[in-house]
Formats: sequence, C-alpha cells, structure tokens
Amino acid sequence: MVFNSAQFLLFLPLAALGYFAVPQKARRPWLLLACYFFYFCWNPAHVPVLAFVTAVGYLGGRLLEGKPRKGVLAAGILLALAPLIGFKYLDFLTKSVLSVLAHLGVQIAPPAFDFLLPMGISFYTLQTVGYLVDTYRGEKAEHNLLDFALFVGFFPQMVSGPISRGNRLLPQLSAAKRPAFDDLRDGVLLLIWGYFLKIVVADRAALFVAAVYAPESEYEGWFYIVATLLFCLQLYGDFGGCSVMAMGTAKILGIDLIDNFNAPYFSQSIAEFWRRWHISLSTWFRDYLYIPLGGNRKGTLRKYLNVLVTFAVSGLWHGAQWNYMAWGLLNGLYQVIGAALMPLRTAVVRALCIDPKSRPHKLLRVVVTFVLFSSTMVFFRAYRLMEAVRIFISMLTVHNFEIFTDGSIFACGIDAFNFALLGIYVLVIFAADVCKYKRIKVRSVIEKQHWLCQVAVVALGVLTVLLLGVYGPGFEASNFIYSQF
Repeated sequence: MVFNSAQFLLFLPLAALGYFAVPQKARRPWLLLACYFFYFCWNPAHVPVLAFVTAVGYLGGRLLEGKPRKGVLAAGILLALAPLIGFKYLDFLTKSVLSVLAHLGVQIAPPAFDFLLPMGISFYTLQTVGYLVDTYRGEKAEHNLLDFALFVGFFPQMVSGPISRGNRLLPQLSAAKRPAFDDLRDGVLLLIWGYFLKIVVADRAALFVAAVYAPESEYEGWFYIVATLLFCLQLYGDFGGCSVMAMGTAKILGIDLIDNFNAPYFSQSIAEFWRRWHISLSTWFRDYLYIPLGGNRKGTLRKYLNVLVTFAVSGLWHGAQWNYMAWGLLNGLYQVIGAALMPLRTAVVRALCIDPKSRPHKLLRVVVTFVLFSSTMVFFRAYRLMEAVRIFISMLTVHNFEIFTDGSIFACGIDAFNFALLGIYVLVIFAADVCKYKRIKVRSVIEKQHWLCQVAVVALGVLTVLLLGVYGPGFEASNFIYSQF
C-alpha cells in the first residue's frame, strides 16, 4: 500500500475517521493499529522487523537515560542497524568481498540472496539511531512503549520519510489531539499537490527517462542529456510529491511533519542545495555523522575529508551499488571544490566589479548549481557504475542535435503534446517554489478565501490529477523512487 494506490484512498479516510471519532485515550492505540495494518499490507513477514527495531530503540533509550554509556549506545546502534544491513547490504558486501578474492585468484561461488527490502527500513532505522544518540546526549527517553512504537512506525512517513526527531514528533503523538478543520483542509490541499507532483508530473517524465535509461539502451548524446534533465524533474516530483503526501496525511491526523524540500533548484551552490533537498536526511547526516567525525573543527583538510566520507555514506544509504557511492562522492567533491575555490571566486568577482547580489550573478550561480547536480544524477539513475561512465562519455562526445528537428525526440515514450504539458507543469512548479522561496504560504492565502472558493480549489485540483495523471492498466499506481531505499 502506497499513497497513490486505491487501497490507500480507502484506508486513509477510515483511519482518520476512527482517529477523530474514538475517545482521546483510545486515539493512540487506534493509530498504532492503523500503522501496523498499513505495514502489514506491504508484507506481513516484515512486521517483526519493524517490531524488533522498535524494541531495540525503546530499550536502548531507557538504558541510556541518565546513564550515557558508550557501550550501550554502540550495542543499540548495531542492533538497530542489523536488519538494514542484512536486507540491504549483505548481498552487496558479499559480492564485493568475493570480487576482491577473485582478483587474488580465489574463486568462490557467491551465495544467492533475494530479499524483498522492508518498506521504509532505511528511514525508520535512521530515525531510531538518531533517537538513541539524542538520548545518549541527554535528551529525555520516551517511557511509554505505545508512543515510541508510534514514533518508529508512524505510517505517513513509512513510504519515504521524512526522518523525524524524537523531540519534535513524540510530543505530538503523545498529545493525540483531535484534528481541527484547518488540519483537515491543509492536509487535503497537501495531498492534492503531492498527487499532482507524482502522478501528473513525475510519472509523465518517467516515460521518457525509463525508455532512454533502459539497460542495453542504444540512445546516445542529447537523448541522455534530455533524459537526465527530465529525471531531475521526475525525482523532484516523485520524492517531493511523496514527502508532501506524507505531510498531508499526517496533517489530517493533526500531526506536523518536517517539510523535506525548500525550493532546492533555486540553490546557488551545492552546499546550499543540500540544505534545501531532502532536508531531514541532510541534517541527520550532519548531526550524527559529519559533526561526530569532527565537522569543520579539525582543520580544512579534515573538514573536506569529513564531507567526502559523509556523502559517500549517504550515497550507499540510497542504494547498495557502486554507482550510488559515486553519486555521493561526486556531490561531496563538488562541495569541497566549491569551498576551496570560494576565496578565488570572491577575488575574481571583486576584480571584475561584479555585484554578487545582482540578479544575473545569482541566476548564473543557480544555473551552474543545477548543471552540477544534474551531472551527478547520471550515476543515480544508471543501473550500474560503468553504464554511468558510458553515458557520461556519450553526453560529452555525441552531438546529435538533429533529434530536435527530425522528430526522434518525440519517439521515446513522450510525444510533442506531452512535452508541452511538461513545460507547463515546470512553470507551475517554478511558481510554487518562488512562493516557497519568498516564504509566501499559498495554503494561508487559500484559507482566507470564501469557503466556496476553497471548495473550488480542491475540486479543480482533484479534477486535474484525475484528467492529467499518468496511470497504468486499471489505474494501477507506480512505485515511489525513494520507497526502494
């Protein structure tokens, strides 16, 4: 069950109605039942995994409270990470070791691992580890097992996060307040926007991206450039849409989740980009890996090394393949180069009498940042590392501009009409991000209007998703990219 499935559209109203109708003391048990039913629908065999990580986090927090022992913290982290390592990385680690042995002349047949990755395991594992570290650092542990089970298994953040902190989410879950009308309205508006980003935008762009990036694809040059740019749009719509749906679902239940995206494509540097993209993950790695490694407190070279290590681990978190590590390292390298060249860049700007606050200068930095990030996405989307290298070479050496004039660009899953639609959708997203960048709250503007206007906005949004969405046979839902992580 995912947000864009028919089952979820039936499940959410029932779960919310029950949460609203039952007495206050029964809300948390009802919500926990809904959370585990949601997880059960994905794969019943994975429910014990969620329960195990919950038990580790709860017991570890109780043991660490008031007695911050490193041994207990290390044991808790290792136990919490054990299912993630087993399901996600065991095959990768085994094949990597056997590959090294093969180069040394030792041939061993690799064992077969074919595990279905539990939904959300990468997210709720990091959330639990963060909670353990926070408790070790002095924050109060949660004593109520039911509340802690809700914290780890809260179903709106199961598909693709966000990764919440205990001091933000636990008090809201414990309060179990009845949702107000404003919560319901805002939640519905967020859901509609999320569905627009996912079903209307991302799934349409995915048609072209999937065709060009398919294994053994024969496309070259500008096909890959266009596909990579569309993948940036697809990923933003897919993951951003999923994050907005998580916020909307939680809001309907009276819970506020962190906004994972803050107009990232308006960033003027890679460092700024990662303060605006997947914010809950970026801040998690900053607080629980980068800073413990020394952050920027132990000299410039050590700071750069810490950045590279953090991004490499972040890459592997996204997927147990070398291309994901390359993606992470390239993002880290761009950030290191940007920091190292900052004095030179500042001197050049000053020497040329360029106003760093001028719009042309800011626009140039935004474009450069987007191009750099787009280049990393080749490694993210390619199915293996050497294929990404081949695609990169093709993008740089094959200049098949004729695809824009002979019509072949429109023979890759998207015709001219749908390309035009994508152009319109980009303008819509651009306008929405301008509002967010300038801290204009569109929902606040809508809520001030007459109730008939609010109903019209909701109806128009639903109609847009229904009429312009991209659906599979029988209106089946396509999976979210980040649900695979």
